[in-house]
Amino acid sequence: MKKALFYLLLLLMFVLLAACSDEKQEAEDNGTKDNAVEEKDQVPDPKEAEKSNTFPLTGIKTDQKVNDRIVSVMINNHTKARPQTGLSSADVVFEFLAEGKITRLLAMFQSEKPDVVGPVRSAREYYFEMADRYDALYIYHGAANFVNDMIKKRGIEHLDGAIYDNDGHLFKRESFRRAPHNSYLQFGAVYDVASQKGYDVKHSYKPLPFLSEDKTKNISGEAANHVEIVYSDSPMEIVEYEYDEKNEKYTRYSDRKKTVELNSEEPIQVDNIFIVETYHEVIDDAGRRAIDITSGGNGYLIHKGKVQEVQWENRDGRIIPVKDGQPVEFVQGKTWVNVVPSSPGIDQSVNISN
Repeated sequence: MKKALFYLLLLLMFVLLAACSDEKQEAEDNGTKDNAVEEKDQVPDPKEAEKSNTFPLTGIKTDQKVNDRIVSVMINNHTKARPQTGLSSADVVFEFLAEGKITRLLAMFQSEKPDVVGPVRSAREYYFEMADRYDALYIYHGAANFVNDMIKKRGIEHLDGAIYDNDGHLFKRESFRRAPHNSYLQFGAVYDVASQKGYDVKHSYKPLPFLSEDKTKNISGEAANHVEIVYSDSPMEIVEYEYDEKNEKYTRYSDRKKTVELNSEEPIQVDNIFIVETYHEVIDDAGRRAIDITSGGNGYLIHKGKVQEVQWENRDGRIIPVKDGQPVEFVQGKTWVNVVPSSPGIDQSVNISN
């Protein structure tokens, strides 16, 4: 009897020891799992960690190399040239008056490269000066002799469509439009042709001032859901932007019609609208202008449904918004810069409403 009791007690001891061992192992396993979860939480997302570069004209992070030379293209904005091709891919677009009351566009490409851009139009001094100050290749189609002379004397690195007209490699004439509204840049050939001319096609750029994504939530300013810029009401040359609250972007309109891509009919949308006022002067009988892009002046910066009154300055060749002497940051994304004459002035030509 005593021997049976001894064996029973011994058996119970083994069972208790085994249970304690299992509980200890389970606790250790759980601890290991908890630690693993903690360590996983502390390790940054490798995809985000790889995004160590920034596109200088949009402020958007990327894991790609960001050393392609900016390409600036003169884009026709005549009514017979609309809708255009490639504008949705531009990082920044400058809109200036050319002759009369018709504007012309200088579109800058780096983060996105469309297959085709155009129609491409002729050069003007303030456009190629702007391109040069951004260290961009300047692409246009034709110019007055004195303008071409300025381009050569000032060492503007350029590709002229008049030299490559309809060569099928860099430029192509399309049959669905008539000249001078039918010359299109074949973008894939740009760096190849530029290299043949001895131009650098790689370049490092300092980014424009951009808000972090967290700071965009605290943008101050008056409501700006509709923006209207009147370059002329007779003939009509009016630019509008309508705020889309869902994607927090502005859709562009020209002469009351939505600005879209020619083939896809994709609307042109931008994240920043930067309106600057500066001195304009007509310099010849053809109506060509000189436009001051260095002295600074009044401006509006509009994004995320808000408008701020700012000054603009040309710092290191680039036009930026400034308040109290400090740069005002853009939101990350695409920007459209509308340049308006100081006469009649920004207050008379720009209407911003809720």
